Amino acid sequence: MESFGTHDGPGIRLVLFLQGCKLKCLYCHNPDTIENSGGTEYKIEDLVKLAIKMKPYFGKKGGVTVSGGEPLLQAKNLIPFFKRLKEEGIHTNVDTNGRILNNHAKTLMDEYADLVMLDIKHMTEEGYLELTGKSCKETTFNFAKYREDSGKKMWLRYVLIPGITNKPELLHAMGEHFKNYNTIEKIEIQPYHKLGIHKWEALGWDYKLKDARENTPEELEEAGTILKKYFKEVKIN
Repeated sequence: MESFGTHDGPGIRLVLFLQGCKLKCLYCHNPDTIENSGGTEYKIEDLVKLAIKMKPYFGKKGGVTVSGGEPLLQAKNLIPFFKRLKEEGIHTNVDTNGRILNNHAKTLMDEYADLVMLDIKHMTEEGYLELTGKSCKETTFNFAKYREDSGKKMWLRYVLIPGITNKPELLHAMGEHFKNYNTIEKIEIQPYHKLGIHKWEALGWDYKLKDARENTPEELEEAGTILKKYFKEVKIN
Protein backbone atom coordinates (compact mmCIF):
# COMPACT_ATOMS: atom_id res chain seq x y z
CA MET A 1 0.00 0.00 0.00
CA GLU A 2 1.01 3.59 -0.56
CA SER A 3 -0.13 6.54 1.51
CA PHE A 4 -0.23 10.04 0.10
CA GLY A 5 -0.46 8.84 -3.51
CA THR A 6 -0.86 11.74 -5.95
CA HIS A 7 -0.97 9.97 -9.32
CA ASP A 8 -3.73 7.44 -8.73
CA GLY A 9 -6.88 9.50 -8.99
CA PRO A 10 -8.03 12.89 -7.74
CA GLY A 11 -6.38 14.48 -4.72
CA ILE A 12 -4.26 12.71 -2.12
CA ARG A 13 -5.04 9.02 -1.90
CA LEU A 14 -4.44 5.81 -0.04
CA VAL A 15 -3.47 3.34 -2.78
CA LEU A 16 -3.83 -0.40 -2.29
CA PHE A 17 -2.00 -2.65 -4.76
CA LEU A 18 -3.83 -5.98 -4.96
CA GLN A 19 -2.22 -9.29 -5.86
CA GLY A 20 -2.97 -11.06 -9.13
CA CYS A 21 -3.39 -10.07 -12.79
CA LYS A 22 -4.45 -11.90 -15.96
CA LEU A 23 -2.10 -9.84 -18.12
CA LYS A 24 1.68 -9.69 -18.24
CA CYS A 25 2.38 -6.33 -19.82
CA LEU A 26 5.91 -5.94 -21.15
CA TYR A 27 6.34 -2.62 -19.35
CA CYS A 28 4.69 -3.60 -16.04
CA HIS A 29 6.35 -1.74 -13.15
CA ASN A 30 4.64 -3.93 -10.54
CA PRO A 31 5.50 -7.42 -11.88
CA ASP A 32 5.56 -8.76 -8.33
CA THR A 33 1.76 -8.35 -8.29
CA ILE A 34 1.09 -10.48 -11.40
CA GLU A 35 1.04 -13.91 -9.78
CA ASN A 36 -2.16 -14.78 -7.91
CA SER A 37 -0.23 -16.16 -4.95
CA GLY A 38 1.61 -13.97 -2.48
CA GLY A 39 0.63 -10.64 -1.02
CA THR A 40 -0.46 -9.89 2.53
CA GLU A 41 -3.97 -10.47 3.82
CA TYR A 42 -5.77 -7.58 5.49
CA LYS A 43 -9.11 -7.42 7.25
CA ILE A 44 -11.52 -5.02 5.61
CA GLU A 45 -12.22 -3.12 8.81
CA ASP A 46 -8.50 -2.57 9.44
CA LEU A 47 -8.17 -0.97 6.01
CA VAL A 48 -11.26 1.15 6.63
CA LYS A 49 -9.77 2.39 9.92
CA LEU A 50 -6.57 3.31 8.10
CA ALA A 51 -8.56 5.25 5.50
CA ILE A 52 -10.52 7.06 8.21
CA LYS A 53 -7.26 8.18 9.84
CA MET A 54 -6.22 9.68 6.50
CA LYS A 55 -9.48 11.57 5.90
CA PRO A 56 -8.01 14.92 7.00
CA TYR A 57 -5.41 14.58 4.22
CA PHE A 58 -7.92 13.51 1.58
CA GLY A 59 -9.75 16.82 1.62
CA LYS A 60 -12.67 17.13 -0.79
CA LYS A 61 -11.04 15.29 -3.71
CA GLY A 62 -8.92 12.49 -2.25
CA GLY A 63 -9.80 9.00 -1.10
CA VAL A 64 -8.92 5.35 -1.67
CA THR A 65 -7.72 3.77 -4.91
CA VAL A 66 -7.39 0.03 -5.48
CA SER A 67 -4.82 -0.88 -8.11
CA GLY A 68 -2.63 -3.88 -8.75
CA GLY A 69 -2.20 -6.26 -10.30
CA GLU A 70 -5.81 -6.29 -11.36
CA PRO A 71 -8.10 -5.33 -8.44
CA LEU A 72 -11.27 -6.68 -10.04
CA LEU A 73 -9.97 -10.22 -9.55
CA GLN A 74 -11.00 -9.53 -5.94
CA ALA A 75 -14.20 -7.66 -6.81
CA LYS A 76 -16.34 -9.85 -4.53
CA ASN A 77 -14.37 -8.76 -1.46
CA LEU A 78 -14.02 -5.19 -2.65
CA ILE A 79 -17.80 -4.75 -2.51
CA PRO A 80 -18.05 -4.79 1.32
CA PHE A 81 -14.82 -2.77 1.53
CA PHE A 82 -16.06 -0.01 -0.77
CA LYS A 83 -19.47 -0.11 0.92
CA ARG A 84 -17.83 0.69 4.24
CA LEU A 85 -15.74 3.45 2.68
CA LYS A 86 -18.88 5.02 1.22
CA GLU A 87 -20.53 4.85 4.64
CA GLU A 88 -17.59 6.88 5.95
CA GLY A 89 -17.88 9.42 3.13
CA ILE A 90 -14.63 8.37 1.45
CA HIS A 91 -14.15 8.64 -2.34
CA THR A 92 -13.49 5.30 -4.07
CA ASN A 93 -11.57 4.57 -7.26
CA VAL A 94 -10.70 1.42 -9.23
CA ASP A 95 -7.60 1.32 -11.46
CA THR A 96 -8.25 -1.54 -13.89
CA ASN A 97 -7.27 -3.04 -17.24
CA GLY A 98 -10.90 -3.91 -17.98
CA ARG A 99 -10.47 -7.66 -18.45
CA ILE A 100 -13.09 -8.61 -15.84
CA LEU A 101 -16.77 -7.77 -16.17
CA ASN A 102 -18.54 -10.36 -14.04
CA ASN A 103 -21.50 -9.71 -11.74
CA HIS A 104 -19.27 -8.81 -8.78
CA ALA A 105 -17.34 -6.29 -10.88
CA LYS A 106 -20.58 -4.78 -12.18
CA THR A 107 -22.02 -4.43 -8.67
CA LEU A 108 -18.82 -2.81 -7.45
CA MET A 109 -18.77 -0.32 -10.31
CA ASP A 110 -22.48 0.44 -10.36
CA GLU A 111 -22.99 0.90 -6.64
CA TYR A 112 -19.70 1.70 -4.95
CA ALA A 113 -16.98 2.97 -7.33
CA ASP A 114 -17.07 6.75 -7.63
CA LEU A 115 -14.44 6.61 -10.34
CA VAL A 116 -12.93 4.01 -12.68
CA MET A 117 -9.52 4.54 -14.26
CA LEU A 118 -9.28 2.30 -17.32
CA ASP A 119 -5.93 1.38 -18.86
CA ILE A 120 -6.01 1.35 -22.66
CA LYS A 121 -3.16 -0.91 -23.71
CA HIS A 122 -3.26 -0.78 -27.51
CA MET A 123 -5.70 -0.06 -30.34
CA THR A 124 -4.92 -3.12 -32.50
CA GLU A 125 -5.37 -6.78 -31.68
CA GLU A 126 -1.81 -7.59 -32.75
CA GLY A 127 -0.38 -4.81 -30.61
CA TYR A 128 -2.52 -5.77 -27.62
CA LEU A 129 -1.35 -9.38 -27.77
CA GLU A 130 2.29 -8.36 -28.12
CA LEU A 131 2.12 -5.97 -25.15
CA THR A 132 -0.03 -7.95 -22.72
CA GLY A 133 0.46 -11.60 -23.63
CA LYS A 134 -3.31 -12.01 -24.03
CA SER A 135 -5.67 -11.70 -26.98
CA CYS A 136 -9.04 -9.94 -27.33
CA LYS A 137 -8.52 -6.23 -26.83
CA GLU A 138 -12.30 -5.89 -27.10
CA THR A 139 -12.67 -6.84 -23.44
CA THR A 140 -11.35 -3.38 -22.56
CA PHE A 141 -13.74 -1.62 -24.93
CA ASN A 142 -16.70 -3.69 -23.71
CA PHE A 143 -15.78 -2.64 -20.18
CA ALA A 144 -15.58 1.02 -21.22
CA LYS A 145 -18.98 0.80 -22.92
CA TYR A 146 -20.51 -0.69 -19.77
CA ARG A 147 -19.13 2.16 -17.67
CA GLU A 148 -20.31 4.73 -20.22
CA ASP A 149 -23.83 3.28 -20.20
CA SER A 150 -23.90 3.55 -16.40
CA GLY A 151 -23.34 7.30 -16.65
CA LYS A 152 -20.62 7.17 -13.99
CA LYS A 153 -17.22 8.88 -14.12
CA MET A 154 -14.25 7.37 -15.91
CA TRP A 155 -10.66 8.34 -16.70
CA LEU A 156 -8.53 6.69 -19.38
CA ARG A 157 -4.83 5.94 -19.03
CA TYR A 158 -2.39 5.19 -21.84
CA VAL A 159 1.30 4.29 -21.62
CA LEU A 160 3.22 6.06 -24.37
CA ILE A 161 6.06 3.84 -25.62
CA PRO A 162 8.23 5.24 -28.44
CA GLY A 163 7.84 3.22 -31.61
CA ILE A 164 5.10 1.03 -30.12
CA THR A 165 2.13 2.97 -28.74
CA ASN A 166 3.03 6.58 -29.57
CA LYS A 167 2.19 6.30 -33.28
CA PRO A 168 -0.16 9.11 -34.40
CA GLU A 169 -2.52 6.69 -36.12
CA LEU A 170 -3.04 4.81 -32.84
CA LEU A 171 -3.69 8.01 -30.90
CA HIS A 172 -6.21 9.15 -33.50
CA ALA A 173 -7.87 5.73 -33.46
CA MET A 174 -8.26 5.94 -29.67
CA GLY A 175 -9.67 9.43 -29.92
CA GLU A 176 -12.16 8.43 -32.60
CA HIS A 177 -13.28 5.42 -30.56
CA PHE A 178 -14.00 7.43 -27.43
CA LYS A 179 -14.84 10.90 -28.75
CA ASN A 180 -18.59 10.55 -28.11
CA TYR A 181 -18.26 9.18 -24.58
CA ASN A 182 -19.78 11.53 -22.00
CA THR A 183 -18.41 9.91 -18.83
CA ILE A 184 -14.70 10.32 -19.66
CA GLU A 185 -13.41 13.27 -17.64
CA LYS A 186 -9.81 13.04 -18.81
CA ILE A 187 -7.13 10.88 -20.34
CA GLU A 188 -3.76 10.53 -18.65
CA ILE A 189 -0.65 9.89 -20.72
CA GLN A 190 1.82 7.74 -18.82
CA PRO A 191 5.33 8.38 -20.21
CA TYR A 192 7.29 5.16 -20.62
CA HIS A 193 9.96 4.52 -17.99
CA LYS A 194 12.15 1.62 -16.89
CA LEU A 195 11.69 1.92 -13.13
CA GLY A 196 10.39 -1.62 -12.85
CA ILE A 197 13.31 -3.43 -14.52
CA HIS A 198 14.97 -4.31 -11.21
CA LYS A 199 11.77 -6.05 -10.11
CA TRP A 200 11.75 -8.17 -13.27
CA GLU A 201 15.38 -9.11 -12.69
CA ALA A 202 14.67 -9.98 -9.05
CA LEU A 203 11.92 -12.33 -10.23
CA GLY A 204 14.29 -13.92 -12.76
CA TRP A 205 12.15 -12.71 -15.67
CA ASP A 206 13.42 -11.34 -18.98
CA TYR A 207 12.49 -7.68 -19.49
CA LYS A 208 11.89 -7.50 -23.24
CA LEU A 209 11.73 -3.71 -23.56
CA LYS A 210 15.34 -3.07 -22.49
CA ASP A 211 16.01 -1.31 -25.81
CA ALA A 212 12.95 0.93 -25.64
CA ARG A 213 13.81 4.54 -24.84
CA GLU A 214 11.93 7.14 -22.85
CA ASN A 215 9.80 9.77 -24.55
CA THR A 216 11.24 13.06 -25.72
CA PRO A 217 9.43 16.26 -24.65
CA GLU A 218 8.45 16.74 -28.29
CA GLU A 219 6.82 13.29 -28.47
CA LEU A 220 4.82 13.95 -25.32
CA GLU A 221 3.71 17.32 -26.66
CA GLU A 222 2.68 15.81 -30.00
CA ALA A 223 0.66 13.07 -28.29
CA GLY A 224 -1.04 15.64 -26.09
CA THR A 225 -1.88 17.82 -29.08
CA ILE A 226 -3.50 14.92 -30.91
CA LEU A 227 -5.53 13.72 -27.94
CA LYS A 228 -6.76 17.21 -27.07
CA LYS A 229 -8.80 17.08 -30.27
CA TYR A 230 -10.91 14.31 -28.75
CA PHE A 231 -10.88 14.58 -24.94
CA LYS A 232 -11.99 17.27 -22.47
CA GLU A 233 -8.70 17.11 -20.57
CA VAL A 234 -5.33 15.55 -21.35
CA LYS A 235 -2.77 15.16 -18.58
CA ILE A 236 0.83 14.02 -18.96
CA ASN A 237 1.89 12.32 -15.71
